[in-house]
Amino acid sequence: MNEKNRSVGRPRSPAGSTAKGTAAPSQSLTRGLQLLECLAGEPHGMSLSDVAQAAGLATSTTHRLLGTLQALDFVRHDERLGLWSIGLKTFCIGNAFTDSRDFVAEARPLMHQLAEDSGETVNLGVVDDGEAVFIAQVESQAMMRMVVRLGSRAPLHASGVGKALLARMDEAQVAAILHRRGLAGFTAGTLSSPTALRAALATIRRQGYAVDDEEHAIGLRCVAATIHGPDGRALAAISVSGPKARLADARLGELGARVARCAAQISERLGGRAPAAES
Repeated sequence: MNEKNRSVGRPRSPAGSTAKGTAAPSQSLTRGLQLLECLAGEPHGMSLSDVAQAAGLATSTTHRLLGTLQALDFVRHDERLGLWSIGLKTFCIGNAFTDSRDFVAEARPLMHQLAEDSGETVNLGVVDDGEAVFIAQVESQAMMRMVVRLGSRAPLHASGVGKALLARMDEAQVAAILHRRGLAGFTAGTLSSPTALRAALATIRRQGYAVDDEEHAIGLRCVAATIHGPDGRALAAISVSGPKARLADARLGELGARVARCAAQISERLGGRAPAAES
C-alpha cells in the first residue's frame, strides 16, 4: 500500500542522504579539498604540522591525505625542505575561471597574429615546480626556426618566459626558487649570480618584457612578456623566439613592445590587467 502511494519518479532516498535528497558530502573528499585550499594560500609551501593546524586535522590524517594527493600529482613535497605545495594538476583545475574562458583558445588567435607579424615562433608558458613549462606554440614558417616540444621545461633564470614570470613574483618567491633550483650555467651568457639576476628582473619590470640573449642556447634569442588574470597575478608568459641573426639588437625594442602589447591584449580577453611598469 505504501509502495503504491509513493510518488512516481521519486526514488527512495539512499542511506546517508540529506533531508533534501542530495548525497551527504564525502568526509575524505571534503578534507582533501580543505588541504588544497590551505596550500593554495601559501605559494612558498607549508610544513606538515602547519597544514594540519590550518585545516584543523590530526597530523596523521593530514599526512595520509597529502600522500594520496601527491600520488595523484595534486600536491608536491620538497623532501629537503619538508614543505608541501600545490601541484600542476591543482594549478590546472584551480584556474577554473581561466579554463572556462579556454585560456589557450583565447590566446591562440593573438599568438598566430604575433607569429605572422614577427616571422618567428611564438610560445606560451607557465610556471610549475620552479621551472617554465611550455603549453602552446605557433611555429614560424621560416626554414630555420626555434621549436620546443609542448610540455618541455626550461629554467626560469635562463629563459625569456621564465625571467618574465620571475619578474612578477615577490622577493620571497624568487628567493625560494633560487634556493631550491640554483642558477645552473648553460652558456657564457647565463645569469649565474643572484645579484645579476635580480638586476635583470628589475629591468624587466621597468621595460615590460624580458630578453633571453643566448642564455640557454647559443645562437637563440627570446623576448617575452607576462599575461595577467583578474587579480593581477601573472598566469603565463608569451614569447617570440628565433635565431640571433634575425632577432638582432636593432629589433629587440620593437619586438619587446609588440610582445608586451600582445600579452596585454590576451590579459584583457581574460578580464585581467598587467601591473604598471616601474619607473
